[in-house]
Amino acid sequence: MVALVLVLGLAVPARADLTISELDVFLNDHEVTVHIVALGSVPPSFYEGIQSGLPSHVRFTVELWQYSRYWRDRLITSKVVERHLTYNVVSKEYKVTFLHGDTRDVYTTRDLRDAQRVLAEVRSVKLVSASSLDPNDVIYVRVRAEAALSGENTFVTRMAGTAEQTARQSDYRTIMRIQ
Repeated sequence: MVALVLVLGLAVPARADLTISELDVFLNDHEVTVHIVALGSVPPSFYEGIQSGLPSHVRFTVELWQYSRYWRDRLITSKVVERHLTYNVVSKEYKVTFLHGDTRDVYTTRDLRDAQRVLAEVRSVKLVSASSLDPNDVIYVRVRAEAALSGENTFVTRMAGTAEQTARQSDYRTIMRIQ
């Protein structure tokens, strides 16, 4: 029993490279939109697996929350944006497929950095109509980003270095504009 506790206590996952570097929330007259940039969406520990044909998946879960001072916060809406990166060994091309939450065409490139840029940048996620929110509410956005080889993100795969996850929360905002 003591040995198991020591092994689990000393077990440190591979260095996490996945971070959300930009999280911008835009409140305009019509809707609440979010722009996200994640650095390290394809960490160096994934390179060998991708080069040998394993697909890499990136999933962003974007949640809009209403802050409550005296009770727990309320989830207003949630959107998932999922992307898939594959490498074709014959043509030596990377292909980014937009699976869920995007309506873009498949993106193909020969440069891994270019594929990483497309994989990691999420533009204009429309969360909710601004008119459906109470102008006095205090809202914020939480984003959870997950990257995994073969799409499997579990405790074991994170410990092995074939999956990573991170989260970030925006600042608190109100819908009402101060004149």
